[in-house]
Amino acid sequence: MSTEHDILAWLSTQRDAMLSTLQAMVDTDGGSYDKAGVDAVGAQVARFMDQHGVPVQTVPQSRFGDCLRATVGANGGFSGNERRNIVLMGHRDTVFPKGEPERRPFRIEGTRAYGPGVADMKAGLVMNMFVLAAFARFGGAPGPLVGLFTGDEEIGSPEGRPVIEAEARAARVVFNSEPGRPDGGVVTGRKGGVFMVMDIEGRAAHSGGNFEHGISAIGELAAKITAIHALTDLARGVTLNVGLVSGGQSVNTVAPHAQGQIDLRYVEPADRDEVMARIEAIIARSHVPGTRATLTIRGEFLPLTQSPAAARVFHLYEDAARDSGFSTHGAFSGGCADSGFTAAVGAPTLCAVGPVGGKAHTPEEYLDIESLVPRAQALARAILRLDGAGL
Repeated sequence: MSTEHDILAWLSTQRDAMLSTLQAMVDTDGGSYDKAGVDAVGAQVARFMDQHGVPVQTVPQSRFGDCLRATVGANGGFSGNERRNIVLMGHRDTVFPKGEPERRPFRIEGTRAYGPGVADMKAGLVMNMFVLAAFARFGGAPGPLVGLFTGDEEIGSPEGRPVIEAEARAARVVFNSEPGRPDGGVVTGRKGGVFMVMDIEGRAAHSGGNFEHGISAIGELAAKITAIHALTDLARGVTLNVGLVSGGQSVNTVAPHAQGQIDLRYVEPADRDEVMARIEAIIARSHVPGTRATLTIRGEFLPLTQSPAAARVFHLYEDAARDSGFSTHGAFSGGCADSGFTAAVGAPTLCAVGPVGGKAHTPEEYLDIESLVPRAQALARAILRLDGAGL
């Protein structure tokens, strides 16, 4: 029997173990701003890896979840291109508030599993863990494997990005195990995104007694929102959304302060700088005399673009998927992911190779249970065939 046969056969027996591991992770709090919760999920990853003889290095982070780096075959005596790391990437944080797993614990209904973060992306983490464990058990990896488990992707990876980029610069290839599309597709392109906050200062005044002395920050915010939304250009794939607003002191006070949070999405890297310059001009101009405004970037994702090498990775995975019993295709997504960072520094990257799921970030988020093993087998096959694909 071949090593490939042994790996695939072992993975075929791990469905129930995968679900048990997934349940424990889904039932653990892990919102991006809950460092303790995200690190608790990390401890589950580390325990599993230790049980399978896979060493794990912790890369401490001060505000958000630590990064974990699990390695298989790091001292394998590889040469040339084979010395470069094959990276399996995923994030442990979710978008949900503390206590959500208690309110909506992991459950299975028919062929689907539900729970906070079940698809985005704890199932992808579990898949990566079992694939790493399979190669640790049977060998056969065509180079050192690195499982990178980060902790702040859902808020733009403010601390994780340097760790991701450093890993990607030394990578032979990156598989990002975000959830597969509901139709089984993987993601070969993504929009970039910039997440910003505009803060506006005005001057308080009694709205009845001395209205004329007030300077309305909310009035200024309204004008800026209209101008910012007008920058949307659907034909170019550029969208602007002010999705959160706050401000004011009381209903009978002219608002002394206001805030709006802005989401910019774009396709072409050149559009980013052009649109940002126009946003900055809007922020600098006062529609309500006497107001002052500032703009702060809170987070940013780079677009995922497909290089010729990344196209070869996709075709390699497409063949591996076919041999694992399912068909796939490349899709473009308006959502952002850490795969944009790895592609931007030159690592051939394929995204959304994780188990299939849908309705992420909602109470209806689900995982297609029967995709767990085939997607793990496809990833293992793709890794084993890197040499043959010239990657």
